[in-house]
Amino acid sequence: MFRHLSCHPYFMRRFTVWAILMASAAPAQAPAPLKLGTVTVQGSVRSRLEAWNWFEPDSGDPSYAFLGMLARLGFSRNHKTLDWQIEFAAPILLGLPDNATAPGSQGELGLGATYFNANKRNRNAAMIFPKQVFMRFKGLMGDPRHNLRLGRFDFADGSELAPKNATLATIKRDRITMRLIGPFNFTHVFRGFDGFHWTYDEPGANFTFVGAVPTRGVFQVDGWGWNKVAFAYGAYTKSWGRGRHAVDTRVFGMLYDDWRPINKTDNRSLIRRTDTGEIRTMTFGAHSLHAFETSSGVADLLLWGAVQAGRWGSLDHRAHAFAIEAGFQPKIAPKLKPWFRGGFYDGSGDKDPADSKHGTFFQMLPTPRFFARFPFFNMMNNRDINGFVILRPHAKLTLSSEFHALSLSNRNDLWYLGGGAFQPRAFGFAGRNAGGRGPLANLWDTNAEIRLRPNITVNAFIGYAQARAAAKFVYPRSTHGALGLLEWNYRF
Repeated sequence: MFRHLSCHPYFMRRFTVWAILMASAAPAQAPAPLKLGTVTVQGSVRSRLEAWNWFEPDSGDPSYAFLGMLARLGFSRNHKTLDWQIEFAAPILLGLPDNATAPGSQGELGLGATYFNANKRNRNAAMIFPKQVFMRFKGLMGDPRHNLRLGRFDFADGSELAPKNATLATIKRDRITMRLIGPFNFTHVFRGFDGFHWTYDEPGANFTFVGAVPTRGVFQVDGWGWNKVAFAYGAYTKSWGRGRHAVDTRVFGMLYDDWRPINKTDNRSLIRRTDTGEIRTMTFGAHSLHAFETSSGVADLLLWGAVQAGRWGSLDHRAHAFAIEAGFQPKIAPKLKPWFRGGFYDGSGDKDPADSKHGTFFQMLPTPRFFARFPFFNMMNNRDINGFVILRPHAKLTLSSEFHALSLSNRNDLWYLGGGAFQPRAFGFAGRNAGGRGPLANLWDTNAEIRLRPNITVNAFIGYAQARAAAKFVYPRSTHGALGLLEWNYRF
């Protein structure tokens, strides 16, 4: 599958470096929280070896490995009326591929090429920058329910309220948060947000309002500056239910403005892509999560949907997306604690590249890898029939496997991938003309998460994508693509 990559000397050198760093950083036992007077010191180190085998191009190397690391060190102080936090991040990229971009629509052959191009075509890159710098004012106007955070911070839509029900909390974390706004924490740099974050909390309910500008970063190691992009987000979330029926519901709205004078990624002709007007969209949506305790096990249901309107440069923007998923945790095989889930997602595509409307659902600033563990697609012009199996044979081990039957929602639109603005001159989403083909790929993947200690986690992932008509049109020499990851996380 990886074209004998595991035996390649380059791969072995990167693996050796990764193993040495992991061994040298891991302490004999989990340390106690470090205090400097009233200041708490916290940090983390994440190291990941990535082995890519992208779909076979006409030229360029789709098969490579590289190492990415991210170290974070933060200082914080909590007080009755005022909290503050200062955190620095230091991303390190080693051995990026220098021949993994093909000409024309075949483009970048995996995220290794994206990192390479985003960092001035350097094979090795590193930087240090302020990841979070904020103050949180608590109990505004004497009301403990009001809190205001100002500065640079992390934020993920849908994370405003954590359900007390364990099933809903897991579904919300893995299948709701970061669909439209998130720190893109799969990448080795992340993104942050500069602005304000206001919350109003009541028992089982939360109001949130955020206005912010996303920072640079994500794929480029320099995360200091801004982009000419801003958003406002408001949401009301409530956890409720009776007896054995637990519910978590949210309604939300977003305003998004991108005034960078750059060409957009859409299905228009090259002549019409000279449109550099602003993107101004409004998104309105909701989710509702349900967990039902039955005599046979726990059943769950997820409903999520959003509609969009606004302007896409010179075009009117009208789009929509929805998802429905259901699952069951039977009481059989208690040693494995199985959880079976399945669902359907549809994000609209544009049906006519020559009219005055843009109909592709716009994902804005997401963390797409949560919904595309092998991230060769996202939620734009995408139809996804999926199934999940989760096994928990031990308190320290979780095994999960997913299947996705992927196709383009509209054959006249593009095959999209990416996760939003991260540089002033890079749009943040790529699109490939699939020649009017609909079926994209079948994806199988498996992930193992091992919690060695409360602060040390190891993840191993492998994903295999069987190319179908749309992928084969772009990559006619290809039958498949694959991705393998080996990741280590340490927190202190």
